[in-house]
Amino acid sequence: MYLKNKKDEIMENKDNKNQDNGFFNKNPILIFAIFAVVMVLIFRSLGDGDSMLNGSNSAKTVSYSELKSMIAAKQISRVEISDTSIRAFGTNQELFITKRILSDTTLVPLLDQSGVEYKAYSEKTWLGELIFSWVLPVFIFFAIWMFFANRMQKNMGSGILGIGSAKKLISSEKPKVKFDDVAGVEEAKEEVVEIVDYLKNPDKYIRLGAKIPKGILLVGPPGTGKTLLAKAVAGEADVPFFSMSASSFIEMFVGVGASRVRDLFENAKKESPAIVFIDEIDAIGKSRNSSPMGGNDEREQTLNQLLSEMDGFDSDKLPVIVIAATNRPEILDAALLRPGRFDRQVLVDKPDFKGRIDILKVHMKDVKISRDVDLNEIGRLTTGLAGADLQNIINEAALLAGRKSKPEVEQADLVEAVERSIAGLEKKSRRVNPKEKRIVTYHESGHALIAEVTKGAKKVTKVSVIPRGLAALGYTLNRPEENKFMMQKHELIAEVDVLLAGRAAEEIFIKEISTGASNDLERATDIFKSMISVYGMSDVAGLMVLEKQRNSFLGGQSMKDYSDNMAQAVDDAVKSMLDERYAAVLETLRTYADAIEDMVKALYEDETIEGERVRKIIREFEEKNGLESRLEPEEGEA
Repeated sequence: MYLKNKKDEIMENKDNKNQDNGFFNKNPILIFAIFAVVMVLIFRSLGDGDSMLNGSNSAKTVSYSELKSMIAAKQISRVEISDTSIRAFGTNQELFITKRILSDTTLVPLLDQSGVEYKAYSEKTWLGELIFSWVLPVFIFFAIWMFFANRMQKNMGSGILGIGSAKKLISSEKPKVKFDDVAGVEEAKEEVVEIVDYLKNPDKYIRLGAKIPKGILLVGPPGTGKTLLAKAVAGEADVPFFSMSASSFIEMFVGVGASRVRDLFENAKKESPAIVFIDEIDAIGKSRNSSPMGGNDEREQTLNQLLSEMDGFDSDKLPVIVIAATNRPEILDAALLRPGRFDRQVLVDKPDFKGRIDILKVHMKDVKISRDVDLNEIGRLTTGLAGADLQNIINEAALLAGRKSKPEVEQADLVEAVERSIAGLEKKSRRVNPKEKRIVTYHESGHALIAEVTKGAKKVTKVSVIPRGLAALGYTLNRPEENKFMMQKHELIAEVDVLLAGRAAEEIFIKEISTGASNDLERATDIFKSMISVYGMSDVAGLMVLEKQRNSFLGGQSMKDYSDNMAQAVDDAVKSMLDERYAAVLETLRTYADAIEDMVKALYEDETIEGERVRKIIREFEEKNGLESRLEPEEGEA
């Protein structure tokens, strides 16, 4: 087959190139060490062989005292003295060598007394001087320079100062992840199955003239498993996986990003069939018309090079699939999304109930889980969480169980991990004075009661007055409904009622309001503003949209697009709606005042009460006072 032969040829050339490079080219420091040792040996041999220059073929080593005795006995005719040694020539030209004792001052007078000729000599030769004074220092400097240059090239790549290459930035691997390891995104997996088949069996598509999509864009919120799904495609197809974050392409020098794009695709083509994965592609693929202040030359050149590389694919012969991930597809350049480039978008959304159960099971494989664990309950508590959040919850539960020396992870550990993920770390050591605790207890009781008796509100799972996180002195955990992608008007109003209930409870039972409701009021105000200016749920603006998201250099904030008169009308309408709902909440709380008192008593005793107990308190109050029940029946999981 052509593709197989081509790949074998590329791999053979690569092996030959590696062999040509040799071991020493990869170890410049080893070369320097060997050269230095050789130079030292040569110099020592030259120094030791200096006697041959003086016409002697052998030398006898004698002691210093013995040499002095020979001088006194007139057996020595000539002496040569260096800084460290003495060479003495006998009357028959025999050579004697000894080490010089610098502290001895009697040698020269003895030589004069005996009439022996003496002179100084140098142990270094001219060749040794040349090597150690010039050759070796230059070589050392050159070796050090090469070492740092090599390190710079490895860290920063080639080009000017090594900035252009992406060798260190490109992650290359053959993932072991399979589709079985990716749960909760079944529809997304179905979309990419044919990519796996194409990478495994490209001939059957090429023979029919079919062209597989060159680029696949994975779109979804953070933590939903886009990177994991891309790795699973490579793992199922058993092909190389080249990945690089889009932010790694951008540098301060224009042209560096384009060079790195070329490196990435060049490496992938050599290992084809392969997958190129670019994470957070919006860093370089942002629309070139999005900024009124002018474009970024480096980012635009990088984007142009990416478009050029994708156009350069020969899909008939070179199966390289580009997979990119983003959580902001609306800001991508139109040239990037046109057919022939990223012509398929795959939604990797947050999992539904069944998907969360599957994800929890995947991450529980290596965790010892107790048989009493109810995954359905954990699945209901984690509505709206992504796969990464669920993985963190399982790990957090295992840590909690280990901290308590439990043999298995129990249901209580998982519930506590969920609460940590949603509300923050429990702060039992944080001391709250009785006055503040009383305020918090009434505040949270107000939230809980209104959530239960208001149609369309999210029902209560747990109420606690134990401080959590950085600032929360208490919290009410609501269980959101499953598979909910939009909200009706009465549901938005119900959410506002629940938010206002905390402050209203303070006003009724404490007789004074506190700062604890600041975030509640902010969220309630935002909901009513959106109802008027975005959702068209008010007569103030009718169906006219007053605010819209704009992806600009200001960061995508909502931009004012209406007159000052309309702004005043919106402010008046928001205030009027808040006052109206606040009055309704006050009336409901006064009606259920005894139920609030019972709830406060329970919270004082236990600090935490479950949603079932909250509903029991309300139900008993309604039965005792002959009121029609406003509690909604429990609904099963969709």
